[in-house]
Amino acid sequence: MSTMQKIIAWILILVGVFVLSDFLITVGINSAYKDIQREDSNSEVVVYQADATYVNGRMRGLIKDTEKITGKYLKIELYTKRDVLVGKSYIEIEKARKEETQPFELFFRAEDVACYKIETVNEKEPGKELEILPKELTKSEILLATAITFLIFWG
Repeated sequence: MSTMQKIIAWILILVGVFVLSDFLITVGINSAYKDIQREDSNSEVVVYQADATYVNGRMRGLIKDTEKITGKYLKIELYTKRDVLVGKSYIEIEKARKEETQPFELFFRAEDVACYKIETVNEKEPGKELEILPKELTKSEILLATAITFLIFWG
């Protein structure tokens, strides 16, 4: 086997290991999340992902027709199976034109969350808010971090 064939073989092995590990990590992490139920009827907010593990969770959605509720806040309250409030968080509704939507994401750290309620409020209430986690990394950010890590350890 020539040197070029060995290099190509090693590159293919590295790419295969990366793809396999990325797939297994994604499946492993996403299988730990369970859906949480919505307990309100706020028609201005559409939530298309709301799930949590035992210790943290994530929520994604859209705020519809933000012109009517500009300058207000979405108040998201998280509850356990026994209706114990474990935390709340506020998302500011930005200015927008009529018929426009505003996407939102919430990554939180709270234990044993089973359901949530969303309502529109004029101002934040005093009290402790949830510990907000940083946003999830995109595929390109993960690839860049992996490449830098390889360079550090290989160099």
